[in-house]
Amino acid sequence: MTPTVYVVDDDASVRTAIARLLESVDLSCELFSSAADFLERAEKGVDGCAILDVRMPGITGLDLQRALATMGAEIPVVFVTAYADVALTVRAMKAGALEVLTKPFDDQALLDVVHAALAKARVRQQERDLTSRLRRLYDSLTPREREVMNYVAAGLPNKRIAAELGTTEGTVKAHRAQVMRKMQVESLADLVRAADRLELPRTNLHQES
Repeated sequence: MTPTVYVVDDDASVRTAIARLLESVDLSCELFSSAADFLERAEKGVDGCAILDVRMPGITGLDLQRALATMGAEIPVVFVTAYADVALTVRAMKAGALEVLTKPFDDQALLDVVHAALAKARVRQQERDLTSRLRRLYDSLTPREREVMNYVAAGLPNKRIAAELGTTEGTVKAHRAQVMRKMQVESLADLVRAADRLELPRTNLHQES
């Protein structure tokens, strides 16, 4: 999907003003007059960031922020509101908002935070893509290779792994080489990072020499 700025505000004039500003710097945007409309759109998948009004009829901007997180659409959120105060700003930021801007907002300030939000969204997408790729590679391992990977990532030496699995050290070395090849990693450190990213269960055994 093309990264998009989703603008959710019940004030048509605000939506239009933000859209013109974003389009002036060649940013793609979609406009919504209610949180409910945007939630329906978000169910189809969203990529980019969201500019949300705080006070809207029905579902508020803060409620929308929580709903997006609950459904897994954790895109960066920027709030624009005519009623910003310290308490509201703290609530929004604690919930993960990137910024809270007060209407009327400075055009450049909004563009700066939008660009920052889109950059953050790109990083998040890259992280998700990497995790998805590692999951596919891990799923290609045999059950025994997964056992070996878990032990290796936990820091156990080949000799100890062989004892735990009731096999030879040579066999463990062969499995380990296969794991490295299939997981497309070149070092033990890379393998450990892959295991951490996949949140694999770690053995409770302590490393022994």
